Amino acid sequence: MPDTLIKIDLSQSPYENEMIHNRWHPDIPIAAWVDPGDDFVVETYDWTGGQIKNDDDAADVRDVDLTQVHFLSGPIGVKGAEPGDLLVVDILDIGAFDTCLWGFNGFFSKQNGGGFLTDHFPEAQKSIWDIEGMFTKSRHVPGVRYAGLIHPGLIGCLPSKEMLSTWNEREKALFDTDPDRVPALATLPYGETAHMGKLTGDAKAAAAAEGARTVPPREHGGNCDIKDLSRGSKIYFPVYVDGGGLSMGDLHFSQGDGEITFCGAIEMAGWVHLKVSLLKGGMAKYGVKNPIFRPSPITPKYDDYLIFEGISVDEQGKQHYLDVHIAYRQACLNAIEYLKKFGYTGAQAYAILGTAPVQGHISGVVDIPNACATLWLPTDIFEFDVMPGSDGPTKYLDGSIDVPLAPDL
Repeated sequence: MPDTLIKIDLSQSPYENEMIHNRWHPDIPIAAWVDPGDDFVVETYDWTGGQIKNDDDAADVRDVDLTQVHFLSGPIGVKGAEPGDLLVVDILDIGAFDTCLWGFNGFFSKQNGGGFLTDHFPEAQKSIWDIEGMFTKSRHVPGVRYAGLIHPGLIGCLPSKEMLSTWNEREKALFDTDPDRVPALATLPYGETAHMGKLTGDAKAAAAAEGARTVPPREHGGNCDIKDLSRGSKIYFPVYVDGGGLSMGDLHFSQGDGEITFCGAIEMAGWVHLKVSLLKGGMAKYGVKNPIFRPSPITPKYDDYLIFEGISVDEQGKQHYLDVHIAYRQACLNAIEYLKKFGYTGAQAYAILGTAPVQGHISGVVDIPNACATLWLPTDIFEFDVMPGSDGPTKYLDGSIDVPLAPDL
């Protein structure tokens, strides 16, 4: 059996574990070292560090402290890794803890993070999903059951000082264009809730004050939320510091392309079995500045889809020029309206799109002025027929069961 390189205790705060961090900074000490060719297991918290509970009350989602996230296991140093190399990471296996076979999906309040469709779903809500082997279902979203494609939503290497400076400068410049926007345009450094692994004292305070938040994906990988990075995947990460500094967390049992509800997957704690190797000088040899990967050969088999189109015309009828973001939003909204005809509430339909293995495609970006994006909804995840027919949709639900809404303060 491989060694468990980083262990966690779900009853313990991640702030008490020095092999965990929640910011990106080159001065975060390496938590553990491995040799090229080694394989090992890493345990991870859910991305909130245990802030969300398995119950029917969404107050915890409403009140979640997003300045704390994400809690990452690492950094792991690979001996011999140098800037300019590619760190090759094989995901050999991945899973949930036997003692914690559940996950959660949430919509954050527009005042606290928001989401892809936050103007349509501005209040905090959540659904709990039970894990049954390779399948999941929810007491809050009945009528669906699907196989998981478990993956780390967040995985990447430490940035160099120069790269960290670039991140902070460009994100601050964007933030400053509309500093009062809700949700904010970017999440800027915030030292008060930073956990910097083994760093202590003045060194910790200095790094925490400039450490990059973990919310967005960047050149090093990070929070890319790519559902196909599952068991059997091979990822090539650019190395920017000696040792690479590989960290990971934010495990998802299942997710739709785009993770559209922001807390949009089935979030869980769990473990990852990895193997690492190096391609010396690989960044220059292959012209790589962002990670590249080979997807898992083992994916849920869904062959029949209902595909929803969206174009770059927003909900108010305003025309936008080849805007894929708006086009995908319209495809999602079209799918939600369709599912509501079968008795789902809008929140339940939204939760399905965030958690089920839906596919998102950029289908057209050249036919001015409209981009076309599509959302592929697998029909086999439903326990009833969702295809259009001459008799119209049959109400499967009566709308009485909803994703729990946070109570009024």
